[in-house]
Amino acid sequence: MARSAASSRPAASAAAPPCALITGATAGIGAEFARQLAARGFDLVLVARDRERLDRVATDLAERFRIDVEVIDADLADAGGLADVEARAADQSRPIDLLVNNAGYGLKGDFDANDVDQEQRLLAVLVTAPMRLTHAALTQMLPRRSGTVINVASIAAFTPRGTYGAAKAWVVSFTRWANLHYRKHGVTVTALAPGLVRTEFHQRMGTQASGVPRVAWLTPHRVVRIALRDAARGKALSVPSLRYKLAMLATRVLPARWVAVGRLGD
Repeated sequence: MARSAASSRPAASAAAPPCALITGATAGIGAEFARQLAARGFDLVLVARDRERLDRVATDLAERFRIDVEVIDADLADAGGLADVEARAADQSRPIDLLVNNAGYGLKGDFDANDVDQEQRLLAVLVTAPMRLTHAALTQMLPRRSGTVINVASIAAFTPRGTYGAAKAWVVSFTRWANLHYRKHGVTVTALAPGLVRTEFHQRMGTQASGVPRVAWLTPHRVVRIALRDAARGKALSVPSLRYKLAMLATRVLPARWVAVGRLGD
């Protein structure tokens, strides 16, 4: 793991601007969080596995928005890489005001056909990483009685969708509890549960989504804009768009076998 910072801010500055740490920050929803927060004046700590891509994104954002951008190249399925990011999230000398646990991916095959070690790595990224990073961030947010955590889940959390859906269900349940428990201490925790979003998700997973109607897709820009709005309001759950709110409600009344074969989201 290596760490560096890019900056285009003038040497003289007033009070330190807010800082956001974003995992999975070089593509899709994570990259959009980085852009929108940079536009709001946040300094950034960007986390992803591809160092070359991280450096490109960091330089672009620093120059475009005149902010400081730090990068940490780390595989969150690796204990050592995760520990590096935990240390940064917990650093009280350079506090993180907003943590976005976004890193994630899916597996193409059925559970029984997949290598169990692949399934374990999936859970490490989708469950262990956001749990540990939230815990680390709380150690410096709670004493300040200020902070926000956004955990990126999925509408799949409300459906029987294998280990991916189960992991996202954990994220939603944990986040709802955490928001209820910590908001009275000045820290809010929001679960973002989008449906289908135009990102690299399906391409990286090796699946085709060409048959999905255009109306089912959301843009990263819209998803992140709504997520930041809902987090600012202290909401425990953010479901972008009315159609996916209705889809979430439908999962509560439709037979499980119908929901399991539906294409409600990533």
